[in-house]
Amino acid sequence: MGDVGLFLSGATLFLNSLMLFGKADGKSVGVFNLFVGALQVIIPFYLLAISDQNHWTIFNLACVFLFGFTYLYVGIISLKGLEGNGLGWFSLWVAIIAIVYAAVSAIHFHDMVNAITWVMWAYLWFLFFLSMSLNKKIDAYIGKVAFVQSWVTLTIPALLSMTGVWKTAFVSHLWLYVLILSIGYFIICTIRLKAPFNRKEKNADAQLIV
Repeated sequence: MGDVGLFLSGATLFLNSLMLFGKADGKSVGVFNLFVGALQVIIPFYLLAISDQNHWTIFNLACVFLFGFTYLYVGIISLKGLEGNGLGWFSLWVAIIAIVYAAVSAIHFHDMVNAITWVMWAYLWFLFFLSMSLNKKIDAYIGKVAFVQSWVTLTIPALLSMTGVWKTAFVSHLWLYVLILSIGYFIICTIRLKAPFNRKEKNADAQLIV
């Protein structure tokens, strides 16, 4: 379920990024969100029921629900045209939980690639909170972050894992740099996003002085 779930999550996040760009219809993307979300809720429940009930098994399976319920929530909102305020607050909660997973990956499992990946996911969920609950007009920026993450944190790692090369030393080191470069790209996009707002504030101050 792990690799396949990441693979399908990559497809879902890719479509969601296109929806944020205005390139894909919200209702059609919503249907795919419902489909993948349902799979990522039903299957983990089954795997938990037949598992050895070890706390680390539960810990690893529980994270799938973070994606599953997010996709279900997005799908319902997109299809019904509901306000996204509730999803925004849910995304804040998930972002906090994602930081916990990042800390466990780094401290307990000593897996920095996984830790950075969780930090990136936490950032994306936090952006959804800013957009949907605090009404920040950053959909295009979120679309860029979601598009990049759909490939570098989900689709490509899933493909590499399914081909059996994900855990090799070379790929692990390579992907650490890929993630760092991606974060650098997000920082550049953030600076560019803030620049117009800073110019508007300066113009407003100048008008007040005049």
